[in-house]
Amino acid sequence: MNDILPPQSAHWEWLEERLRALMRRYGYRNMRTPIVEPTALFVRGLGEVTDIVEKEMYSFEDRLNGEQLTLRPENTAGVVRAAVENSLLYDGGKRLYYMGPMFRHERPQRGRYRQFHQFGAEALGFAGPDVDAELIVMACDLWAELGLDGIALEINSLGQPAERLAHRQALIAYLESHADLLDEDAKRRLHSNPLRILDTKNPAMQDMVNQAPRLMDHLGGESLAHFERLRALLDAQGIGYRINPRLVRGMDYYNLSVFEFVTTQLGSQGTVCAGGRYDGLLEQIGGKAAPAVGWALGVERILELLKEQGRLPEAPVPDAYAVIPDASAMPAVLPVLRALRSAGVSVLMHTGSAEGMGSMKSQFKKADASGARYALIFGADELAQGMVAVKPLRSGTTGVPEQTLLPCADSLQWAERLR
Repeated sequence: MNDILPPQSAHWEWLEERLRALMRRYGYRNMRTPIVEPTALFVRGLGEVTDIVEKEMYSFEDRLNGEQLTLRPENTAGVVRAAVENSLLYDGGKRLYYMGPMFRHERPQRGRYRQFHQFGAEALGFAGPDVDAELIVMACDLWAELGLDGIALEINSLGQPAERLAHRQALIAYLESHADLLDEDAKRRLHSNPLRILDTKNPAMQDMVNQAPRLMDHLGGESLAHFERLRALLDAQGIGYRINPRLVRGMDYYNLSVFEFVTTQLGSQGTVCAGGRYDGLLEQIGGKAAPAVGWALGVERILELLKEQGRLPEAPVPDAYAVIPDASAMPAVLPVLRALRSAGVSVLMHTGSAEGMGSMKSQFKKADASGARYALIFGADELAQGMVAVKPLRSGTTGVPEQTLLPCADSLQWAERLR
């Protein structure tokens, strides 16, 4: 679990601002759910035999009332729980988004931490593949806006429960016939969650798994039609993708469309955004049956990819640095700085110590180190005239290209020249 400190925190804010703007353009609205939820919510929603529930959740007993609680390992279940409890779908479907920390006890790797952050978009109450396509296109728009490349889209269909059951039976029979090739993890999953065996990373099992019965071959007409309509919508947008029949996702609640955006630039943790349809989850959690689809992206992984591709912006710097030779000038200085800040100018003020404000030379060194474009010099002579000297510290500044005296009382008039 990591501290996020300046200047890295500025990169987080920059990315979060772009994500919020993207959600506004698509009509998605923010919601915020608790970090702690009842453990049963995740067991019921994710599945008892998923890795998350079995190995990774931070669960504990509330010592005051004995309730079993868990730090959220993901947020779809929490969003759906909140939608059910607050009857959000009483007047139709809702497009929602969230951001915040999640917790899983995993082996830390590049771009993967035990406290990690997700940004997610969820569309509740919409059944058609057009919303599946909307969410995928939304993610593609984000990659384009961030200037990211090398992100590939993989899609699959998990069909409906009855179709998965028929495939499950065929898959178990096939795996049992190759029991000598199964590792211990696969043997443990064989009858509890055989679909997850298809996602094995064990090289010794790859050839056998590649020949396993495919879920796609067990899909009925409606499931296939949904998948084909999704493909047609993506084709119409010119969005490339690869059908990956082994794409199953790590939670039990998915059905029909599932998808992942993957990259080869982050080592073994190649998935940067993933999601799909989960039409049964609202009813499973106790609400009325309603369709739903969504995705979540890993904020750390996106930032790591931005860094890898040289797409992170420069850390922000103040517009101006206030040089104050004498502390007695503060009563005159503070109103000017406050006015400039209210006009949108970022000003870093020099502060003194018990010994005084420090020499002009030392203050100018700090002004230069701050990255500010201008120094605002509140010297005794300038203040006696009701003026402040504005000195450019960087070449190429155009608002005030050379040192100039400007009236303190009219700071709102010339503030925009410093931005």
